[in-house]
Amino acid sequence: MHKLWVLVAIQATVAAASLVVEIVAGRMLAPYVGMSLYTWTSVIAVVLAGFSAGHWVGGRLAEWPADRALRANAWAMLLAAATTAGAVFLLRITAGPVITVLEDPVAAIVALTMLVFFLPSFFAGIPAPILSQIAVMRHPERSGRALGAMFAAGAWGAIIGTLAAGFVFISWLGSVGTLTVVTAVYIAVAFYSFIAANGVNRWLVQGAVASLVPLVLAGAALYRPDPCTRESDYFCIRVVDISPSAAEPVHLMVLDHLVHGISDGLDASAMLTPHGMMQDGLSRMRMDGRDHWDGFIIGGGTYTVPRAWVEMGEPVDVTVAEVDPVVTDVARESFWFDPDSARVVHADARIVLAREDTQYDIILGDAFTDIAAPPHLITREFFDLAASRLNPDGAFLMTIIDHMDRLDVLASLTVTAREVFDVVEIWADPSHDSSQARRVFLMVAGDSPSPVSQIRHEGPEPRQAVRIAAASLQGIIDDRKAIVLTDDFAPIDRLLGRGG
Repeated sequence: MHKLWVLVAIQATVAAASLVVEIVAGRMLAPYVGMSLYTWTSVIAVVLAGFSAGHWVGGRLAEWPADRALRANAWAMLLAAATTAGAVFLLRITAGPVITVLEDPVAAIVALTMLVFFLPSFFAGIPAPILSQIAVMRHPERSGRALGAMFAAGAWGAIIGTLAAGFVFISWLGSVGTLTVVTAVYIAVAFYSFIAANGVNRWLVQGAVASLVPLVLAGAALYRPDPCTRESDYFCIRVVDISPSAAEPVHLMVLDHLVHGISDGLDASAMLTPHGMMQDGLSRMRMDGRDHWDGFIIGGGTYTVPRAWVEMGEPVDVTVAEVDPVVTDVARESFWFDPDSARVVHADARIVLAREDTQYDIILGDAFTDIAAPPHLITREFFDLAASRLNPDGAFLMTIIDHMDRLDVLASLTVTAREVFDVVEIWADPSHDSSQARRVFLMVAGDSPSPVSQIRHEGPEPRQAVRIAAASLQGIIDDRKAIVLTDDFAPIDRLLGRGG
């Protein structure tokens, strides 16, 4: 193991495995705290803190004689394996209490990330200084090149691990399967370190016994119930059966930790969520009386709205831009959506609108990551693009989620849309439960105002939507520091965050 190329290979392997864990961390946290800027910031900060602390401890261990340092390296790798394999269980055990105790979502994200992913990063950070010290000691005539090779190996390993996690492991194995592979890699490095230190002796036997802990944890994780119905490249997708009876099928879709829609298997016109009701009802209201209209929907989800339009006989041709093909598969399998009833494009909606010179009567924005719309789909530049794809007297509609005690997102999106559209309306469901901190609104923007100020949506659960009075809307804007969102500056996470 003391050959330079072997040390370089081991260093690259450990670095790759540790970065795989970092990428998986974001995916594993998503069902509990969502996938936001705060989530990734916490993951990166905690992982780097773990590496830093591990490097410091590894530097102290590197001062020991080489054989003793290698044994320490082996034990560090076994601990890295155990904490990595145990992360699945630790997350499940701690997520509920942490989120309950820490009401601030950012604090909850940071605390949960620290509890679950600091130790795997800490132990994975120990080998770098140990291996580098051995490389320099064993090759004093090439100490500079040896040290440079070890640093380069760490960087290249990190790059390879990042790419492998994003493009290979998570897509093919899922989060738990990926962590199982990392656990096995750490155990293999530990065994190699024991052998390189003293050959086959009692330390290797002790290490073999100790390795049973991470192996059992990894095996148990593979067989534990998966919180995801399907895990795609983008989301943890869960289908929840909330049917009142076997004869009345109703399914709910959760992407990461946010409910994205509810569909009734028997009645396509049933809109069982406030945002679904407003999307469907306000689109129909704006298109009322037309012999034919074209709709473009940003984000498929359960495909409840396009399914309703088609099955209820609306004279519409529908295009849906859904970035995740697995979401479409799940909508077909569990939400009664017929893919042949609409044109589905599996690509980012902004890219689709930019590359296809097609005009629409309705453009409906309903894409979300966590509770925020993707930043590039809420800017003045995107609204300009959407407006350029609307037919005369067409309408741009967009779902907005905001905290009732803040409404900074609502205010900022309104002033941003006013930069582009002549008329910007905000609609809401008056039956909103005041005890709920968040509320769903729908923006309707275009060249002309809506002909009515309220609509009633019939169905199993009749609902109403009302247009917020212009004076009230202006009062909301005036009372807040509303900003125009641009491609250069769209701090949606801060606007939604608490205390931001």
